[in-house]
Amino acid sequence: MDKMKKKTPTEEELKKLDVESWGIWTKEKSIFDWSYSDIETCYILEGEVEVTSDDGKKINFSKGDLVQFPKGLNCTWNVKKPVKKYYNFGPLSIDD
Repeated sequence: MDKMKKKTPTEEELKKLDVESWGIWTKEKSIFDWSYSDIETCYILEGEVEVTSDDGKKINFSKGDLVQFPKGLNCTWNVKKPVKKYYNFGPLSIDD
C-alpha cells in the first residue's frame, strides 16, 4: 500500500488541481476510525489533525497542507482543532 503524503502546494498547483471545485468537509474536535475505499486528496483550509495508520505511521497536517491518503488505508483521525477541508476522491498526482 502507498503511504500517506503531505506537501505545501503553490497557488499554481492548487489552480491546476482545481481544488475550489471539490467538496468541502468539516469536523469538530474528535477522534474516530476511518478507512479509505479510494484515494483521497484534500487541501486543509483550517484546523489541525493527526492521522495514525494501522501500522503506527503518523501524519500531522494543518491549514495550507495538501494531503493524500491511499486506497485501502485504515487509520484513526484525531481532530485536535476543528477542521475544514476541500476533498476529492480518485487518483490525482500531487508529486512534483
